[in-house]
Amino acid sequence: MARKRLTSWNDKRVVITGASSGIGRLLALRGASEGARVALVARREDRLREVAEMANAAGGETMIVPCDVGDGDAVQQCAATILDRWGGVDVLVNNAGYGGHFRFLEWDVTDIERMVRVNFLGTVYWTKALLSGMVDRRSGWIVMMASVAGKIGVPRESVYSATKFAMVGLSEALSIEVEDSGVHVLTVCPGAIDTEFFSELDRERMPEVALRSMIQPERVVDAVFNGLAKGKREITVPAMIACAYGVKAVAPAVLRSGVRRSTRARRD
Repeated sequence: MARKRLTSWNDKRVVITGASSGIGRLLALRGASEGARVALVARREDRLREVAEMANAAGGETMIVPCDVGDGDAVQQCAATILDRWGGVDVLVNNAGYGGHFRFLEWDVTDIERMVRVNFLGTVYWTKALLSGMVDRRSGWIVMMASVAGKIGVPRESVYSATKFAMVGLSEALSIEVEDSGVHVLTVCPGAIDTEFFSELDRERMPEVALRSMIQPERVVDAVFNGLAKGKREITVPAMIACAYGVKAVAPAVLRSGVRRSTRARRD
């Protein structure tokens, strides 16, 4: 089946989770500037209002939707509000999430549970809420903002990595399931991105090589829009990191050794 391409955002109804900052914020502003109607989803309403003002000034139409994506009931209510206003959604960007840099033995179980709810179940909740409408219309796009850590296990990011592995698996299977129904799924696997996603404590714990290799968020946004326009099913940013996936497949011990060296923290 020919790949479904998103070449025009004009008048597209777009839902972006985690839209109050970082990649989500930039995706919202880019979509609005290209004529999309954007539902801004995040917990911090004040930050969403700031993004909405900028997006509206860029010529877009926005809808502020305060929501904790880790709360399934709240997601259902918020999705219903969006559908009541717009009648449907063309693009869902599952972007909300957070991370941490701890050894697994040091990781608080309460935070582990919270991270699974936000990073993975939040994706499940929003996809379940909006996918059926896309299938019924036989048209739609879903963007899964995963991570390189969802393809290669990263020490001191074990829980975050686990949520992203789950997200990648969901994306891959879902893409095959819904492709014939006119819905395209794009999995995005960025490396470390220089945003407020990483706290000062995170940066202190990160190895020097990770800090030096951080990419600017605009690069990821460009890759997402280009990937959708070309009908790609998975992208890694920077693309050269994807070479490691091949090494993992044919020489796992080599990759394991490299990961151990490159992720050795400056401070334990």
